[in-house]
This record gives sequence, C-alpha cells and structure tokens, in this order.
Amino acid sequence: MLSLDLSGCKKRKRGERVFRFKNFGEPGHPVEFDGPFRTNIKSLFECGHLESSLCSKMPSRSFQLEVHRHPPVYVLLFVIEESVDASFNRHCRHCKYVGWGNHMICNKKYHILVPSKDTIATYLNCEGDYNESNFTKDKYNLLVELQGHIMHGVFHSNGFGHLLSVNGLETGSELAGYQIIQFWDRLCTSLQARKVSLNDISQKRGMDLRLLHAVVYGKPWFGRWGYKFGRGSFGVTATMYQKAIEAIQGMPLNVLIHHIGTTYHGIPGIFSRYQKLSDFSLVTLRDLFHFIFELKSHLPKETCVNSWHPGILVDTTTCRWSPKRIEMATRAVVEALRRAEFKWVSRQEVRDTARMYIGDTGLLDFVLKSLGNHVVGNFLVRRSLNPVTKVLEYCLVDISNAFPKTTADECLVPDNTKVKTEYNITRVQLMKDLFYLYKSILRDQNQAQSTNIGTVIPVAARIILDTKFLIKEYCSGESPSRSEKGKEGVFCTVQLEREIKNATPPYECFILKDNATVGELELEVERTFREMYWGLRSFSVSSIKGLNAKGPDIVSEIVGLGDKLVFEGINTMNNQGIIVDKGVYESSENEYVVDCPCGASDDDGERMVSCDICEVRQHTRCVKIPSNEEIPHMFLCSRCEQDILLFPSLA
Repeated sequence: MLSLDLSGCKKRKRGERVFRFKNFGEPGHPVEFDGPFRTNIKSLFECGHLESSLCSKMPSRSFQLEVHRHPPVYVLLFVIEESVDASFNRHCRHCKYVGWGNHMICNKKYHILVPSKDTIATYLNCEGDYNESNFTKDKYNLLVELQGHIMHGVFHSNGFGHLLSVNGLETGSELAGYQIIQFWDRLCTSLQARKVSLNDISQKRGMDLRLLHAVVYGKPWFGRWGYKFGRGSFGVTATMYQKAIEAIQGMPLNVLIHHIGTTYHGIPGIFSRYQKLSDFSLVTLRDLFHFIFELKSHLPKETCVNSWHPGILVDTTTCRWSPKRIEMATRAVVEALRRAEFKWVSRQEVRDTARMYIGDTGLLDFVLKSLGNHVVGNFLVRRSLNPVTKVLEYCLVDISNAFPKTTADECLVPDNTKVKTEYNITRVQLMKDLFYLYKSILRDQNQAQSTNIGTVIPVAARIILDTKFLIKEYCSGESPSRSEKGKEGVFCTVQLEREIKNATPPYECFILKDNATVGELELEVERTFREMYWGLRSFSVSSIKGLNAKGPDIVSEIVGLGDKLVFEGINTMNNQGIIVDKGVYESSENEYVVDCPCGASDDDGERMVSCDICEVRQHTRCVKIPSNEEIPHMFLCSRCEQDILLFPSLA
C-alpha cells in the first residue's frame, strides 16, 4: 500500500533521508524557512517523500523522524494538502468555534499529523473499502478524519491553524505530551504561522489539567508554550476567566477546613500533613496545590511491584545477569546488612559477607552499585560516602512499621532538603491526596448546597472548565520575515466592494523589485490572493483605497517601505461581471441565531437545542436539559412559552 514501513520501527529504503525528531523544524531541517507562511508551508510539503496512495484526492508527503537511536524508535510525519474542492464542507468549524468566523475561506488546508499504530491500522483496514462510485460522507475514511493520532494539526493557507489532538504516553505513544507540544511549537515558529488555536480538554489520571494548572500556576498546561485565553464557552469572557482563577487561588485554607472538613473527613489530615512538610505557612488553596506539585517533582518515580522487590530496575536486553540471579544477590546483600544490626557498614565488608553466598563478584558489584537508596521488601538500603574515610558505607532501615498505610506499590522518598526525614511521604500517597483534594474541593457539584461557603469555588471552577479554546499568536504577518528584512516591501490586503461584512484578509508582505510599477504590484496581489482564498479566485483589482495611483507609476515613489495598502475590487466569474461574493466566509450566511441565557451569541461548539417556534438556539445545559438525556422532540424557549401564556384565548 505505502512506500514506507508503517510500523515505525525500521528505516526507509536506502537513499531516503531520516530526520531527527528533536530538531525537525529548525532552519535547514528539512529546509530553510526564510519566507512568509504561504511559501514556507509549500517548501515543507515539496521536500517530503511523495505518498501517492495515502489519501484519495489529497496530495500527501511524509517524513521519517528518529526519536531514539538506541533502541531505534521512529515516527512518521505526514503533510497532507486538502483543497476546498476535495472537502465535504468548505467551512471550518474550528474557526467558527474559536471566533474566526469572519475569516475568508482558504483554498487549501495542510494537515500535519503523526499517526498512531491504531489509526494506521484502522486506515489500512477501511481503505480497501473505498470505491469512487459509493464515496459518500458516511464512508469518508481518509486518514485526516480518524481520531487518536499522536498529533494532528491543520493550517489554513493564510497562516491560521488549529492543533486538533495530542496523545502522549498514556495512550501508548512513544512520545510524551510535552515532547509533542515542543515539536508542534517549533514547527509553527519556523513556518511563521500567524495564530494557532486548540481545544484544551487534556486530562491526567482523571483530573482536568486546565483546572488543576489554573489553580497552581494561574494558566493552563498549554500556557507553558504561550497559549492564552482565546474564547470561552457559555458566554465566559477573559475577565471572568481571570477573576475565577484569582477566586480559587485565594481561597483561605482555614475557611475550607471549617466548612467542608466535617463532610470530607480526609481534608484536615491532608492539610496538616503538607503543612508539616512545608518550610513556610500554607495559607491559601493555591499555596497547598503549588506545594504538592513542587513536592511531586522531587519524589522518585520508581515503584515496587511486590512484597519482595530487588529495588533495581533492570533492562533485561542489556544486562548480562538474569532477574533471578540479581534477586538472589540482592537478598545476600540485605542479609549481610541485617547481620550488622542496622549500623553503617563499609562497602568492602558487605561485599565480603555476601561472597559467602554469591561467588560472582561482578554481580555483587553491580548490585551494590544499583541498590543505593532503594527499597527492598520492608527495608530501605541507604548508601553514603563517609566524609572522614571517603569510603562508601551502607545501612539498612526497617520501614515496615514506620508507615502503616504504605502498600507494596509504594516506595520511600530519598533524603531531600524539602522533605523532612520524620515526615517522609510516598509518591503514590501524594497522588491519592491530590486526587482527593481535586474531587472534593474543585469538582464537587454539591458543595454549594452542602456548605456555607456559597458557590464561589463551584462557579469559579465551572468558568475555568468552560474556557477550553486557547490561542497563541506566533507571527502577525505585518512585519518582514527573516529573509525579507532589509528589502523593500509593502503589506497588502484586498477588500470586496459592496461587501456587507467589510472584512479584509490578513496583510501579506510583497517584496518589490527595482522600479516595480503599480500595475505589476496589482497583478501580483491578484495572483496571490486568488491562490489563497476560495472566494477570491476571480478577484479583480479596481483601485487602491486612499491612493490615486495609475498602472505605470513607480510604487517606491508613492508609498514608503512597510506601508499598508488595501486593494479594492470585485469578484467576478469568468470576467462576465457576475458577482460571487456570497458565502466566502467561514461562518455560513444561513447561520442560525444564538441567544442563550448565559450570554452566548455565537456557536461555541457546545450542545444546543433550537426553539420550535422562533428557532433561536440555546445551550442544553442552560435550559436544564441533562447531558445524559436526549434533546426533546418539542422544545420552547422561555420567551415563547411566556408569549403563549399571555396570548388571549380564541374561544
């Protein structure tokens, strides 16, 4: 089917280039990105490996990226060009939801995706069912429509884009979530994308990261890469979002203990536990969550898998000893330390005693080197350098009674300046505490009714959770690119005459040749905007707004370097004067009316219901229709219900 190995575990055939994942997207990897977005994206697409049969009706290119060299791990990056003619719906719902409905429809989209093994397998299984005669929307099984890719982003040809999905290690990916975002961010920066949106629904261990990170850091997880509030659902504004974060972060812990401590009996104990661990007073909810996050970063990630565990994480593919022999040697070392009655013993003494049972000195050296500060069964093997003799010493610590709640799946925390010895805590216990706090304080839907603290936290948390659309501005497009700096150029856009919306596309930079004329610039503007926008494929310039210029005039003599020009004109079909300006924007002309009690006046992607009389749409949540129930066959908004009640009887 495809010319490359979809397993992602082997290199391509000889002569084809393999790129490094860590620097792909940087200058020269794979090409020099030294122009505006419209040329950079074409350069990226053209240097990829042609995949003639990957997506029907869509030109596709691919790159093989090396994630690790030892062991060899590769992922595939696909760049798929989707023309508006090949789309079932030329309107982009992502643009509409994020508030870009006034943008003109672009002729092309570029899908940037790293498929997972599951999506590749699904595609290959259903691709054979494709038939030109029965090609319908229900059988639209192209790769870009599948869910579950490791990464999937899409760019419009004008530089606006959307990050549609990120799936890290928890979904079986070879890449962590932060590695995927770093890769995407690097690519967006190099391509000089204008703005990129995303729908933040990221979770980890059942907790919404946009809520958790808002409480801890005052911004979502994606905020680490510059993504900020874009548009809130259910009428949420940027001011409401910021106020909600401040309200939750500033909630005093003593107030919470007083009001919900009797309902959730674990809350006082958790507060007390982390206050003892902290070197400073934990006053607010933000202080508590921030300290837990900081403490989590200092705890070891290793866990014990059973009641007796050798305490050594061994790579069986590279280790020359079997796990069973390592376990026997570990038992011998622990037994030698037990004979020392939990006192510090030099490494040589431990080694000599263990040799009575294990003759392989190489194995003993390996175990002694690996055991330092690891849990073995009910003991912690301590290792330290004697400051006087400069000799490594070992000591055994019995932890069987120190922490009654410690299970077989937990390990002790090694010495740390931020964790006092007498209050050591396990990573598993910390995650349990964090989840308990999250569920009981941040996500308890009945908190407002069961306590006297009002609706502050539930309402603020709901506002934060309703803020899912984030945006990052990479490049405004109104400044020269790297290669354009120092060259003479102007920024141009177009405007349709008699257009009601009076919206203009983003400015594009045009580098002028020596003695370039106004007529030549007009032709270049027409060509560029015709290529980029579906509604401007027959655009014809008639004048330059605010400038009385003729075709032979020299551009540099009438405008300055970096000036902005608006070219007015009409859109005609076959130059016959037929105006085709309708339906050229991402929001359809026949858009339904949204007038919801929450204040929303546009479609934000949430579930809605339409009134059967006035046809105005409202959120089902706002009109008290449960999310687990179907929309009723007959629905009347409150205004129409009131009108019916006030309508005089015809009897």
